[in-house]
Amino acid sequence: MIDRIGMPRRHFGRRQVLEAGVKGAAAASFGAQLMAAGTSLAAEVPMEFDGSKFQLAAPEPNPKRGGVLRYAITSRPPHFDVHQSGTINSLGCQGCMFDNLIRRDPRDSGKTIIPDLAHSWQIAPDGKTYTFFLREGVRFHDGAELTAEDVKATYDRIVRPPQGISIPRSTLFTAVSEINARDKHTIEFKLAEPRPANFMMSAFASGWNVIFRKKTLEDNGYNLRRVVNIPGTGPFRSVRRVENEIWVMERNPDYWNKGVPYLDGIEFYHALPFSPELGSALLSGRVDYARLLDPVTQRRVKQTPGMSGVDFYQSVIQATWVNAKKKPLDDPRVRRAMHLVLDKAVLVEVVKDVAPMMVGGFIYPFSEFATPRQELARRPGYQADPAAAIREARGLMAAAGQGRGIRGLDFVIRDVATFKLWAQAIQAMLQQSLNVECRLRTVVESVWFDDVRSGNYDLAIGAVVSTLLDPSDYFNAWYKDGGSQNYSAWKDDRLEPLLPQIDREVDPAKRLTLIRQAEAIMEENPPLLPVAWEKINDGWYNYVKGHVPQDYFGIYDVVRMDTMWLDK
Repeated sequence: MIDRIGMPRRHFGRRQVLEAGVKGAAAASFGAQLMAAGTSLAAEVPMEFDGSKFQLAAPEPNPKRGGVLRYAITSRPPHFDVHQSGTINSLGCQGCMFDNLIRRDPRDSGKTIIPDLAHSWQIAPDGKTYTFFLREGVRFHDGAELTAEDVKATYDRIVRPPQGISIPRSTLFTAVSEINARDKHTIEFKLAEPRPANFMMSAFASGWNVIFRKKTLEDNGYNLRRVVNIPGTGPFRSVRRVENEIWVMERNPDYWNKGVPYLDGIEFYHALPFSPELGSALLSGRVDYARLLDPVTQRRVKQTPGMSGVDFYQSVIQATWVNAKKKPLDDPRVRRAMHLVLDKAVLVEVVKDVAPMMVGGFIYPFSEFATPRQELARRPGYQADPAAAIREARGLMAAAGQGRGIRGLDFVIRDVATFKLWAQAIQAMLQQSLNVECRLRTVVESVWFDDVRSGNYDLAIGAVVSTLLDPSDYFNAWYKDGGSQNYSAWKDDRLEPLLPQIDREVDPAKRLTLIRQAEAIMEENPPLLPVAWEKINDGWYNYVKGHVPQDYFGIYDVVRMDTMWLDK
């Protein structure tokens, strides 16, 4: 995984290693010598880790206990099954109810991986077997004991979802061939072929891949979309939820990590992303912490004594999906023409006072895999002067037999301020440049996801997330035929054989060449229309401690809130 400045993201910090203990001579190089994504298993990477003595605590000395954190965040989930979700509306509140096998460390913005329900692990020398050793005495919120069978049931569903179940992170585990509960507290994953160890460990550590109880899955036909209070093992448990208003959590008194959490509870207050209501709730003191603030509020936060704010990159693409099953949108020339006439810089400017965004194409623009920004800016569709792109687009439409334009497209919009602003701008760009007319249809999040998954749209503007910055994650989820988030139902026969090559290639230079080939295919035959790439604004009062958001990548891996505390 890659951090926000494009350098290889370490799995394990030296401090954590020394605290937890490492078997063998690998300890000395544990933090600094881990390989970058896409490289082979190196000898210096520790294959065996003993974290049996590891215990998590707040990053500050002498943290205070007690109090209730008032946290404002969008909380309008399309359903309650975290595994099937792809929106912060789910994980933002529910994340504190669960644990993972291993996790990102909240004390260093999630840059390292530390033990969680698994205190220790072993990776086979051939990179094809991952064995995790579970803590004993861990209990779910309903009192049941955690065993390896729960982990197996959880990952059986993630790796190979049952019919009717869609899990966006399944693509992370395509190499997994077997999952075995070796005994009550040992779980083993066997791979059909090796993958880079940091790719697999990052996949296991994703905040989305929480552990459910086997019986909970069985009792609900392996579909938890309608189960509001799913029993987890996490530091907080659900007390009360009022739709579109509040979700109240209380401290889990039986949490296995006895040092945390510090808070007595959390109150999650719903407010739409980047909305005036969200900013007002924070600035007026009605909440202690707010996520997804608009830029205007963020500037006020930074100017206010006793308050702090930070921005960081988010693991999300903002895009317009084009239904490739409908004519004439199934024609690559039509889709490229639409892609060319969307003025990305203008679209970023349109929402500058609502949400922080940046220009990009089909690859995370702040990752090491991205086309350099100066090079991208010379490419049609990204140039400061759109005239050449518009000329090419009109030629493509004429060649596709659509020179007179297209009428009556159903343009579905997620009910968020940014999407509504963008939809109006995109509607105007398509009309003015290509004589393409759209009817705007705004819907709530749950309806948007249902419509795009069922193909009930022509154009649809929204956002999807990925777990990792590595293209082996999101290329397979967003762009692969049958990918879990390929909402355009798009396919290019040239791309399909490239994807497994990208997954398997261990030489960084050769792998980047393959990624560039894939990008060129997508520019010519767009699977979606890139609109922008997101940044996140967080703001809080300085008495909120125990969090280090300065270097977050995304808002999905560090959502447990077990180290947070109130200095008042």
